[in-house]
Amino acid sequence: MTGLNRKTRAFLGLGGNLGQPEPTMAAALRALDANPGVEVERVSSIYRTPPWGQTNQPDFLNAVAEVWTDLDPHALLSLCLEIERVLKRERRERWGPRLVDIDILIFGDAVISDNTLQVPHPQMLMRAFVLVPLAEIAPDLVLDGQPIKKHLARLDTAKIERLKPESWWWEDPIRR
Repeated sequence: MTGLNRKTRAFLGLGGNLGQPEPTMAAALRALDANPGVEVERVSSIYRTPPWGQTNQPDFLNAVAEVWTDLDPHALLSLCLEIERVLKRERRERWGPRLVDIDILIFGDAVISDNTLQVPHPQMLMRAFVLVPLAEIAPDLVLDGQPIKKHLARLDTAKIERLKPESWWWEDPIRR
């Protein structure tokens, strides 16, 4: 294992709206979990959500995963970007359609702002498609000094639909 000697709790946002997002997100989670520096602890349900930012595109499927890692934040980011690359993600336009997206939302108590990484994710508190699945798996989480549910109450969640309530939707069927 590389990076830190102790494990850090992190939350990752996953999403996609091209191809088959559910199996692609599942493959991303299995790849993360297969890495010796990352352990997927908990995964939210899958949610169908309207696009954000650029709205003239298909709905997204979104989920959030809680992981424990001994990687440092930049190494975790590199791993996420490599998994996106292996899964054929192409970065064409900001907030545009994509096969898969893996964002570091929270990395322990770290606050990072550099050219490659911003943690906590700078737009997380404005995005219901992030906060709904995050609140599902971490309902007691406090963000920016307030409970997650208080942040969520300020957002429009009317068009967010829970599709897969099973927490194991991402796992290899042979492992279940």
